[in-house]
Amino acid sequence: MLKALIFDVDGTLAETEPLHRESFNLAFARHGLPFSWDEALYADLLQVTGGKERLRHYLARYRPPGIDGIGPLLPEIYAAKTRAYGELVAQGRLVARPGVLRLVAEAKAAGLRLAIATTSHPDNVAALIAALFPAEDRPFDLVAAGDAVADKKPAPAIYALALDRLGIAAAEAVAFEDSANGLKAARGAGLPVVATPSRSLPADDLGEASAVVSDLGEPGCPHRLLAGEPWPHGMVSVAALRTWHGRWAAACPAGGMA
Repeated sequence: MLKALIFDVDGTLAETEPLHRESFNLAFARHGLPFSWDEALYADLLQVTGGKERLRHYLARYRPPGIDGIGPLLPEIYAAKTRAYGELVAQGRLVARPGVLRLVAEAKAAGLRLAIATTSHPDNVAALIAALFPAEDRPFDLVAAGDAVADKKPAPAIYALALDRLGIAAAEAVAFEDSANGLKAARGAGLPVVATPSRSLPADDLGEASAVVSDLGEPGCPHRLLAGEPWPHGMVSVAALRTWHGRWAAACPAGGMA
């Protein structure tokens, strides 16, 4: 039986990566650092999950000018980035991806539990939830984020933590992801995955997803089917998910890899 939907955040609930890149660049400028990240570079850096980890990877791999003695400043730089992101989100710069608000509302009304499993900083997640959902109707029962686990995606730890805190088995939930690393994490935890590729990451790395669609779809604005079975009316709905999940569970009764 389907009991819960577990969502990634960045690129899945909203196209956040342009704001994350802008926030990093604002933090670099505020600290007088003589470098910034353009879109092409940031697309490469997105192969590393976690903002702090991404920053450390950039400094180690690219060795930009002006990094002598920067090590002790990294926590301060990342904190400035997180504040900048919150400020940009508060300006109304984020919009939910198609179908997200609809599906979340449907799932809540149907009594399904809703959770988040992400490597993003908890403050970033809180800012996004505040921007997308009314204060009196925050839908998520659980937020597993940031450094809640030591091993970031593609390790399955964050999904294993979410399942444990929800008190359900992997076979009782569906994960929603946009990236190859997120897909590997969810699949590693035994979850079926509906993948909705974001603009910032290549869709051709999502072949192991149970279903791949351009987005979750809206009435009168169906998604594009990229891989897997067609969804009724081009929308990922609770009713369609239950049917789809039932077929997946029958094929993988132990909740294993399909």
